[in-house]
Amino acid sequence: METILIAGGSGLVGRALTRHLLNSGYRVIVLTRNPGKFKNGENLRYASWNIEKQYIDEKAWQGADHVINLAGAGVMEKRWTEKFKQEILSSRVDGNKLLAKYLKEKKNSVRSIISSSAIGWYGPDKVRGHQFKETEPHHDDFLGKTCKRWEESLDQAVPLTRVCFLRTGIVLSEEGGFLGQLKLPLKMGIAPVPGNGNQIISWIHISDLCRMFEFAIQKPLTGSFNAVAPYPCSLKEITLKYAQHKRGKYFIPIHAPAFLLKLALGERSVEILKSTSVSANKIKEEGFTFLYPGIDAAMSRIQTD
Repeated sequence: METILIAGGSGLVGRALTRHLLNSGYRVIVLTRNPGKFKNGENLRYASWNIEKQYIDEKAWQGADHVINLAGAGVMEKRWTEKFKQEILSSRVDGNKLLAKYLKEKKNSVRSIISSSAIGWYGPDKVRGHQFKETEPHHDDFLGKTCKRWEESLDQAVPLTRVCFLRTGIVLSEEGGFLGQLKLPLKMGIAPVPGNGNQIISWIHISDLCRMFEFAIQKPLTGSFNAVAPYPCSLKEITLKYAQHKRGKYFIPIHAPAFLLKLALGERSVEILKSTSVSANKIKEEGFTFLYPGIDAAMSRIQTD
């Protein structure tokens, strides 16, 4: 039985991944700033880490066979002030640097580090019909530069263990994230569609994302891989299909004009209004099989969750 150490394991993906790994027969240790808030279970325990203080519970570190880092401030949580931009960057980069430091300086048996990254690496679509591949350069905007520094932050770990990044798209889950933001307006019969709704979204069902993290450990994978479903679709299609799932025919689509979103959200509105079409071919060529490759399959699963 292998032990997986998860940093950032208390968030949406972390909770689902913890359940998935436990069901797959792994021991899981979740790193958190406040382990006392959580209850340990069979093959599950919580341990302390603190990025600012450059500290990880050494017993937890020494017990890990593989490390998964999901830590990072939510990109859409707040307006992008310069202070919050720095938090977005540092919460990703500093966490990985701490893992690399412990890998180099502390006794361990870590065989791989699998880190989240994001398709923000690529920026908006430039050519109709083109899908971004992992070999393409990072975009020169805030998120593109952030993702580049995010992945570079494990450079010191590369000579010491296997390192893999999963560049994750929009995660679809009933428990939160994008779909979670739709629940309140849908209770009032409103399906909010940002902008014209034609922007292309590269998404992944949370079950496939959890399976992909496990796949990255087992394969084993090295380098960067896009963690997106094979068939991107428009934001309008995702919104309306979810609305049909929750309300049947009893809802009204309402478009939120782009200029209002820009006023309300500021710079971060670009992430809602842009199209980003990303290829899943590289991970498929490694042998990963999607359970939910298209949006209809994903929504069918969500109906049973």
